[in-house]
Amino acid sequence: QVQLVESGGGLVQAGGSLRLSCTASGRTFSSYAMGWFRQAPGKEREFVAVISWSGSSTYYAGSVRGRFTISEDNAKNTVYLQMNSLKPEDTAVYYCARSNRVSVVVPTTQDNYDYWGQGTQVTVSS
Repeated sequence: QVQLVESGGGLVQAGGSLRLSCTASGRTFSSYAMGWFRQAPGKEREFVAVISWSGSSTYYAGSVRGRFTISEDNAKNTVYLQMNSLKPEDTAVYYCARSNRVSVVVPTTQDNYDYWGQGTQVTVSS
C-alpha cells in the first residue's frame, strides 16, 4: 500500500510562486513515474506534469510548460512541483499520483495511475 500526502498549497497573487510537495509512505515510488494533476471547479481533472522513475525524463501540459517544474528527491520519497508565474486559471485542487505502468516512461493519462493523494488547494488571485 502507498500513501501520498500533498502539501504546499495556498493563496497567492497572480505572478507569484508556490512549491507543492508530495511525500510517499509505504512502498516507495522509486520504480514508478510520479505525476501531478489538477481539478478546477466544474472541470474534469487534468494532467499537469510527470517525472519518470529515474528522474531523467519529464513532461508537461502545454498550459504550464515553461512555468512549472517537476522534480523528485528519492531519498526523501518526495516529488515537488515548483509553480512560477502563476495565473488565476491555475486555481485548482492539485493531486499527486503514482503510476502503475512501469513500461510507460512518462504517462499522462489518469488510467496509468493507481495511487492518489488527497489533494491540496491552490488559489491564484488576480
